[in-house]
Amino acid sequence: MKIIISLLLAALFLGVFAIHSGVYNMAATEKHWTITEKIIEWVRVRSIAARAGDLEAPPLDDSSILLTGAEHYDAMCTDCHLTPDQEPTELASGLYPQAPVFYQRIPITDEENKLDQLKEYFWVIKNGLKMTAMPAWGFNHDDETIWAMAAFVQKLGGMTSEQYTELTSVEESNDHGHEHGHSRHHD
Repeated sequence: MKIIISLLLAALFLGVFAIHSGVYNMAATEKHWTITEKIIEWVRVRSIAARAGDLEAPPLDDSSILLTGAEHYDAMCTDCHLTPDQEPTELASGLYPQAPVFYQRIPITDEENKLDQLKEYFWVIKNGLKMTAMPAWGFNHDDETIWAMAAFVQKLGGMTSEQYTELTSVEESNDHGHEHGHSRHHD
């Protein structure tokens, strides 16, 4: 038992020493150590799943819901998550970890996994993610709007530029009740 306690104390001391010495580079230009990356990913995936699992998704079949999600995505998300055929922006290029590019994802067809993904998207959009530049949109958007955004993000998988433009050009005014501080991107 003494050996185990001694080893744990030594590991703790080495960990504190390593952190205090600044050996771990926090610059966004340097990737995490592989073990750090794996731990962060595991914590992120488990945290989102645990919190999103009990959510109840409302009916999202109405086409106006998808248009609402498209409008908000186009106004708020394209600088980081891009649109189909859009070149990476300066902001997207400088992020670490990189923001997911949703239109490049393969759509999920299994209904149970699709519902889980939808609830996870909702939770992330509403609450944001620490240390990723993903903001918590729940501070200034209601749940109905966030569900619409989650539904649109889920539909982005495999979407073409033409399909995206068709959905986002319906409301060219980009006036959905408040400002977001940047313009629309259509490439």
